[in-house]
Amino acid sequence: MSVIDILKQRKSVRAFLNKDVEKEKIIKILESAKMSPSGVNMQPFNVCVVSGEKKVALENKMLEAFDNNHKEDMDYQYYPLEWREPYKSRRKDMGLLMYKTLGIKREDKEKQLQQWRENYKAFGAPTVLYFFIDSVLEKGSYLDYGMFLQSVMLAATELGLGSCPMASLAEYPSIVKKELDIDKDKVLLCGIALGYEDKNAPVNSFKTQRVPLEEFATFYE
Repeated sequence: MSVIDILKQRKSVRAFLNKDVEKEKIIKILESAKMSPSGVNMQPFNVCVVSGEKKVALENKMLEAFDNNHKEDMDYQYYPLEWREPYKSRRKDMGLLMYKTLGIKREDKEKQLQQWRENYKAFGAPTVLYFFIDSVLEKGSYLDYGMFLQSVMLAATELGLGSCPMASLAEYPSIVKKELDIDKDKVLLCGIALGYEDKNAPVNSFKTQRVPLEEFATFYE
């Protein structure tokens, strides 16, 4: 399978089989992704691979916080403070498409809330990768990290695994850092749910669309 084929095949998986991910595959994914480029070869990557009892303990603490309406500030601002077009519409369209696929009506806030709650379970994935970066690093290293994250997901796709990048798993940084014994000065960027896709799950039947090339690319000759 070519890189282009993998790019087209990769999608965000939101339901997984009850099947463990082989450690050998995780190692192969990370060994491959570490070849991603970074400015002056800084390699700002720091990954925690969480599964088994540790994953259950961590997700239970996040779920408890969520159920008690306890909120934390993320270590950085992921989304814009003010949503403008075209991003506002794209965000709305994505949410409506997912809820429509799941049969959740727009006015059913309780079911929407329960679906969002699944984020903190990493949608049932057996393994979650948590990604950290040193707080002293600047925006260039965040760009580098994006290439690393993409490499992780492409390698996972090639090995027959599903994945989902999740900013929501960085919404409780103090809980995650305490449970994983991570320095509080580290920045928790996100998590990636990793496992075998449940292809019969309705939520996995939808895939977001991409804008046409002419909307984001300009050719100069």
